[in-house]
Amino acid sequence: MDTEILLWALAAILVLAGFAGLVMPALPGIIFIFAGLAAAAWAEGFAFVGWKTLSVIGILALLTVVVDIVSGALGAKKFGAGKQAIIGAAIGGFAGIFFGFPGIILGPFIGALIGELLARRNLNDAGYAAVGTWIGIVVGAALKIAIAFTMIGIFILVRFLR
Repeated sequence: MDTEILLWALAAILVLAGFAGLVMPALPGIIFIFAGLAAAAWAEGFAFVGWKTLSVIGILALLTVVVDIVSGALGAKKFGAGKQAIIGAAIGGFAGIFFGFPGIILGPFIGALIGELLARRNLNDAGYAAVGTWIGIVVGAALKIAIAFTMIGIFILVRFLR
């Protein structure tokens, strides 16, 4: 089988798996998307999409890591959450992976709620902080998806405008 066809097939699989990984934290979605775009560039011998473009796309991929870390914390901070709520949200998010999609949605919220309850022992304040943490995580996920589409858009523009 031709190497170019194999690389294009690998690129397609990686990009599709990457988009699944953007909503399923068990998969490193943005890394898969970047690897898929690099494989697509390689399939054409980097004739259209070169290292400059891949570097820009790679920087965007790294930006999603920052978005992931900062979004939940900013949401929590905006709604008055303490350090324990943020730690609880991280633990809840990790634990939620093992409970499927509902766990992914509810895990950070429950973790932030428990963390804040342990710190403040006030259900109203804890609930408010948990909602803020969850909103931050949702906004962060939306930003990650937007960045992923931007990465693909840059790749397509560079590929077809040359």
